[in-house]
Amino acid sequence: MSDSNEPAAKAKDPKKTMAKFMAYLAPHKVLIIATVLFAMVSTVFSVIGPRLLGRVTDVLLDGIMAHFLGTGLLTNFPYMIMIVTWLIVLYVVSAACSLAQESIMARISIRVTYKLRTEISEKMHRLPINYYDTRPVGEVLSRVTNDVDIIAQMLSRNLTQLITAVTSIIGILVMMIWISGLMTLVVLLVFPIVLAFMGPIMKKSQVYFGKQQEIVGVANGIVEETYSGHNIVRAYNAEADVEENFDKVSDELYKTSWKAQFMSSIVEPIFAFVGNLGFVVSCIMGGFLVVQRVITIGDVQAFIQYIQNFMMPLSQMGVSGNQLQMAIAAGERVFDFLDEDEETLDIAMPMATKSSMPGKRYEGNVSFQNVRFGYNPDKIILNDFSAEVAPGQKVAIVGPTGAGKTTVVKLLMRFYELNGGKILIDGIDATDFTRGDLRSIFGMVLQDTWLYNASIMENIRYGSPNATDEQVIAAAKAAHCHGFIRALPGGYDMILNEEASNISQGQKQLFTIARVILKNPAILILDEATSSIDTRTEILIQQAMKNIMKGRTSFVIAHRLSTIRDADLIFVMKDGDIIEQGNHEQLLEAKGFYADLYNSQFSEGVVEEEAVVS
Repeated sequence: MSDSNEPAAKAKDPKKTMAKFMAYLAPHKVLIIATVLFAMVSTVFSVIGPRLLGRVTDVLLDGIMAHFLGTGLLTNFPYMIMIVTWLIVLYVVSAACSLAQESIMARISIRVTYKLRTEISEKMHRLPINYYDTRPVGEVLSRVTNDVDIIAQMLSRNLTQLITAVTSIIGILVMMIWISGLMTLVVLLVFPIVLAFMGPIMKKSQVYFGKQQEIVGVANGIVEETYSGHNIVRAYNAEADVEENFDKVSDELYKTSWKAQFMSSIVEPIFAFVGNLGFVVSCIMGGFLVVQRVITIGDVQAFIQYIQNFMMPLSQMGVSGNQLQMAIAAGERVFDFLDEDEETLDIAMPMATKSSMPGKRYEGNVSFQNVRFGYNPDKIILNDFSAEVAPGQKVAIVGPTGAGKTTVVKLLMRFYELNGGKILIDGIDATDFTRGDLRSIFGMVLQDTWLYNASIMENIRYGSPNATDEQVIAAAKAAHCHGFIRALPGGYDMILNEEASNISQGQKQLFTIARVILKNPAILILDEATSSIDTRTEILIQQAMKNIMKGRTSFVIAHRLSTIRDADLIFVMKDGDIIEQGNHEQLLEAKGFYADLYNSQFSEGVVEEEAVVS
């Protein structure tokens, strides 16, 4: 959350953001031109109405005067009926054009926002993992949802209002000048004073609307984090702290939103005051000019009506202008997201493709050559990491927390780019693969399970979309989860909720193991894959994993050293370097860091418990 003492955020470059908006609207320029034409026709037809009503008033007054003077009929009814007929036609056509304008702008809005959401969705898959690691989920979601919704609202409603308001103001000004240039000049002299007030107000409201969008993103982040971790919040009795934190953000959002809306609401009363002032001036001047026989009473009536109509689009412009500023602030956040640095592009013809036979299965030879890496380039956590892994070997990576074990796995999958050195797969540089080709070689089971809102069958099939139901069931049996799946309501067709909280953590992990068994990859990565499974099931899973590991390279990250005693090769890591390597017996005989770790886990009663389980 931004500190309340920091300067309020606003659009850094509104012109640049507007230029990007125009680029999205450019493909629809024909429809936009049609919208403007419909707006012009609607305006022309609607602004003629008061002028014709003025004529009706003049005819009516002339008839009344003629009647009292005894020189004619009370009124010219045929003429009045003709004008009223024309008025009905004009207003019907104006309404039809206005409806067409609204319909076209709604279509443009849907197309533009569809394109924006599509680009955002595609962008999310091209961003490096580091982007999501360094930003709250709620902040990203706010840009994808709230900010795009504000842009959609601006396009469908506010942009239409702006077009209508501008064309209406021009048309009304023309009619006012036609009635009396002098009266129009006097009325318009008030507006420079209004504009002098409006400039600072609009500028200030831009600041608050920008900050409002930022705080909404922060609030979404807190809600998302609290919802996803609500069990932990309750377990630690932290409800009061969470509420206090959210109250602070809500209070800041309330103050910022209030200021933004207050600045926005000032616009309408100002224009109402100007309208009333213009009404008074028009009555005084109009009466004077009628006495001087310069204009008629019908002209004065029409002029007053035009002033009232003139205030409405001006007020709309003020409100729509504020909404436009809000949309610019939201648009800048969306475009900043779309402009984020992406992962380096895959090469057009990867060496891995050119040097392999169609359908070839990789052997699984992995070579780390002087690998250097840091999540922050100024803080390297892997220093000159080198290792050779032969095809089919089971490699365990052990070490204290923060040694770099999981980082090695992320680099294998090319979630991050190296700061130096190379990683070779079957002698091919990992950067010569496309990311899709590289990741298709690996199967991965992590500590943090991920399942989505779909059936158990579809969750296991994830990553292997062409697998048959029979293959899915076979994988579930190999992962020892077929039995309890059949006992669940709906079996394989049971729908997991969004958090997959309707099954246990251990069951989640079994599903992810079944998923990787179904994929049948060349190289396996297991990052504490059995950490959430009971001891008995863990033994069964390890037996199943032994079968699937046969003939393929496997990387196993483990804290419980009992699970990797049969590893062909063990890398012992500390402070980003391999300080020891060998098999279990060799490392114990060396009596180094690994031996200390092992003995610390199997002292006293732990050894007895492990012996019973074995």
